[in-house]
Amino acid sequence: MSLRASQPTQRLYFGLWPHDEARQALSDAVAEVLRRSGGRPVPRANLHVTLVFLGAVPAHRIAQLAAVARSCAARCASTAAVNLCFDQVAHWTEPGILAALPRALGPAVPALALALREGTLAAGFTPDLKPFRAHVTVARQIAPPPPPLTMRAVTWAFESFALIDSRSSGGAPVYSVVESYPLVGLQKAHE
Repeated sequence: MSLRASQPTQRLYFGLWPHDEARQALSDAVAEVLRRSGGRPVPRANLHVTLVFLGAVPAHRIAQLAAVARSCAARCASTAAVNLCFDQVAHWTEPGILAALPRALGPAVPALALALREGTLAAGFTPDLKPFRAHVTVARQIAPPPPPLTMRAVTWAFESFALIDSRSSGGAPVYSVVESYPLVGLQKAHE
């Protein structure tokens, strides 16, 4: 076994990590659809928007990943919080999930996701290359729920994004923020 193969890794992703009150509001808004779906609800503490999934990252490269994130934060900075208004629910058959989606999406979040994906690729990481689609997975292992798939609109506001560690505990995922990167109040790097 090579030295490199035996190095510790962390399963990581960049995401928009909401406050507890925002998670509660979304959980309440999709409660009826979740009840009818018969699926396994995602624990409220795990609700988030994935920007870029990175997978297993060697522990010694996390500082390099953080440098990429700081650069992207500076390039994508804004003078105001980034808002996502989740106002629809969709059943995605292929992964078997129920997702809360924003009907309208401004350019800020997709631009951040793209900057992070391109920045991590350029730095030699191997991010998931699936196209970004803003969503919050609210349930897994579901059959198509009966209509209507409706929810009350809930707005999440973000002033930062985070590098998040994903690990299993007793078969359930546990997410924890490794580091956060501000998006508001920074001067853009190219100005």
